[in-house]
Amino acid sequence: MNPLRARLLNSPTGARVLPFVVFVALTALQGQLGTASHYWMYLVKTLVGVALVWATLPAVAELRWRITPAAVLTGVAVFAVWVGLDPFYPKLVAAGEPWNPHHAFGDGAPLAWFFVAVRVLGSTLVVPCLEEVFYRSFLYRSIARADFQALPLGQFAWLPFVATTAAFGFAHREWLAGLLCAAAYQGLVCWRKNLGEALTAHAVTNFLLGLYVAGRGAWHFW
Repeated sequence: MNPLRARLLNSPTGARVLPFVVFVALTALQGQLGTASHYWMYLVKTLVGVALVWATLPAVAELRWRITPAAVLTGVAVFAVWVGLDPFYPKLVAAGEPWNPHHAFGDGAPLAWFFVAVRVLGSTLVVPCLEEVFYRSFLYRSIARADFQALPLGQFAWLPFVATTAAFGFAHREWLAGLLCAAAYQGLVCWRKNLGEALTAHAVTNFLLGLYVAGRGAWHFW
């Protein structure tokens, strides 16, 4: 077995934190290695994210998808809130150059559509695994109890609920939508007592947002 994987499998904290930290670090490199790195770095971090999720899967028992009506409806509602609220509140930072591969590689170019597909698939299938495991499995429970695995996944407590919601929300430029999004996903975990439905809700939100961005040219969301 790979030494790094062996260490992660023996570290409940590392298995839930390291994949997220690596993904965030790679996100920070987007655009720092030339204009095109906005796009190919997203491909790199998505592939790295897949590898890290696969490597840590045996150590994260709660990382099991569950598709239910409640999960799908939550994901659709969060998407509607994310898009619907957008014109009505100030963002944390000014908008930078939109993530628009059609502008970078030519309108309708095959490479542009390839990177659009990468982003939609990455945000739908990889991002929910990394973020839900970090925020709702690790961070929420570790705020409530040092031995976080001893806390049942769906146990409600005000301090970790508020702190995790704030951490997730203010990690996004669209902070208000992010706060409501985090509260919805965390509430789903506390209600349904599993992480799998939050994974599905998050995936549905991101998939619908990806289709909206690509279909309507609403690149500012990316």
